Amino acid sequence: MSRGTGSLFLAVVTVAVSMFALIGCGNGAASAPSTPARSGALQVVVAENFWGSIAKQEGGDRANVTSIVVNPNADPHAYEPTTADARLMANAKYVVYNGAGYDPWAPKLLAANPVGGRRVLEVGKLIGKKEGDNPHMWYAPSYVARVAAQITTDYKRLDPPDAAYFERRHANFMNVALKPYSAEISLISQKYHAVPVSATESIFVYLAQTLKLNLITPPGFMKAMSEGTGPTAQDKSTFDHQIAFKEIKVFVYNSQNATPDTNALEAKAKAQHIPVVPITETLQPAGATFQAWQTSQLRALAAALHRATRR
Repeated sequence: MSRGTGSLFLAVVTVAVSMFALIGCGNGAASAPSTPARSGALQVVVAENFWGSIAKQEGGDRANVTSIVVNPNADPHAYEPTTADARLMANAKYVVYNGAGYDPWAPKLLAANPVGGRRVLEVGKLIGKKEGDNPHMWYAPSYVARVAAQITTDYKRLDPPDAAYFERRHANFMNVALKPYSAEISLISQKYHAVPVSATESIFVYLAQTLKLNLITPPGFMKAMSEGTGPTAQDKSTFDHQIAFKEIKVFVYNSQNATPDTNALEAKAKAQHIPVVPITETLQPAGATFQAWQTSQLRALAAALHRATRR
């Protein structure tokens, strides 16, 4: 999340976008190149590639989808948008961004260049989350389903003649593409119900709830680490105690936001022979589909839970 984007940046972006419009340039150099779609396809820009993968699958060859945040080795919270990103937003017929304070640069880019007829989906607003709430909504399967359905609805509004096509794409995504993902969720929630686990950040909270795991890490610790602030001494002490006395069975951490605190905790968990499972905020690898990425992480988690519990 960009924490330092200010008025100077917006002024530069506004000028750049205005100049771009005057000279009539095309889509320009994107942060992540898209597969060419058919002529006349909807131009779609998505702030993060976890939502971008879903938008691409829902749109098929009727939508040309470009994601902005794609680097699996970088911290998305620190992303700084570019003038190329502004150009993408300026040309988009449809824009999707996470919201809830996760990507504040996205609405700023949109406001810098208002376009008539452009539809915008702010996921946080759809789900009912605001800044200060847990913004990692793509880790909640029920929210993923709601977003996928809304994207389909928006596609049909933007391109009514292809409504039936978008309905078929949506049905395939929900019933076929997500099947392995849903199967892993069902397996873990049934087999490892109430197993105590820990996580370094709030990124894992929604998924842990769905999986019916007992996430015992102090909520304040996870929130502080997600927001880039220091956890309290009490929360750090509690987390250390949980590891030292092996009160947790699996240690989950965000490998895209490693800090001295989380590295130290990971080392302590390994020293206690507690299985460690890394997860990421964006697609890993960058070219993976949403479901392949999530299913891979879920299988790694299931394997760790098996090692820890022998179930």
